[in-house]
Amino acid sequence: MSLPTADKGTISIAFVLEALAGVRARGLDANALLTRAGISPELLNAPQARVSSAHYGQLWHLIAEGMDDEFFGMDAHPMKAGSFTLLCHSVIHCDTLERALRRALRFFRLVLDDFEGVLERDGASARVVLVERHPEPRRAFAYGTFLIILHGLACWLVGRRITLDHARFRCAEPDFSAEWRVLFSPDLRFGEAETAIRFPAEFLDMANVQNARTMKTFLRSAPANFLVKYRNSDGLVARIRRQLRHIPPDTWPDFETLAQQLHSSVSTLRRHLIDEGQSYQSIKDDLRRDLAISQLCHSDKSVLDIAHHLGFAEASAFHRAFKKWTGARPGEYRRNLAGQV
Repeated sequence: MSLPTADKGTISIAFVLEALAGVRARGLDANALLTRAGISPELLNAPQARVSSAHYGQLWHLIAEGMDDEFFGMDAHPMKAGSFTLLCHSVIHCDTLERALRRALRFFRLVLDDFEGVLERDGASARVVLVERHPEPRRAFAYGTFLIILHGLACWLVGRRITLDHARFRCAEPDFSAEWRVLFSPDLRFGEAETAIRFPAEFLDMANVQNARTMKTFLRSAPANFLVKYRNSDGLVARIRRQLRHIPPDTWPDFETLAQQLHSSVSTLRRHLIDEGQSYQSIKDDLRRDLAISQLCHSDKSVLDIAHHLGFAEASAFHRAFKKWTGARPGEYRRNLAGQV
């Protein structure tokens, strides 16, 4: 296994809880699945906990296999294991993204009973709207999972992230809505009349750059990898994360220096970060957290070495920060994962 890097990010424990809802409803052993995926069941009791993207991806596949449902029991008709692979085979020879998306949506209409996606093209704008058969809104995870699979597939087909102008969900806003904004768009609203994503129509005319050979490699980690692979990489927050990743944490620039490096005034940079719902301190904290989790999970470095690498002068400060980030102390977190991956 190649060593994951922090750019792959981490996943909120809220996504783990949401993914397990169907497992528990069917009386299956959720703790056994978590353990097999390398996720400590104890983390479920810590709302701020995070897990590595690799572990979450493993859980995704284990749940789909255990339930024989790649849609986690969120539709009246199961999306049986192997459906996503068949979907990829059905679109791989489409020449443009528009043809691939329309075929993919027809596939979903055949597989799922409770809702379907409709592609609308209107001038320079395109939308995928979810049409539902029941009046009550679904939970955010159901809408998000459908759209993540569709959007991730589309991004892979054209070989780049498809920037979303906005995303709209019918349901009430969940506690972990900040995660959805990273996955879809900073312009994300809940409690809307319909669930939809909008993007520039020019993407629809792009060529499919994949083939049967590249699909084999792609299917080894999809669709679970969509949660991190095609996050918004064009925004200011993503740019700053990329810049900091290549610098030792103890030499990260202060805010004024960062503004100079980005050819921006301090006030303009602060305003743009606020527009994306972040601050420079939160970006640094999140990146340190992701680096810490990645190194605890996938390296043999001691906790003290990791603390020093992340710029903590004392191990005790790192312990406090890590517990705040994840709900567990670093040694406990590593012990919970030992031998499980």
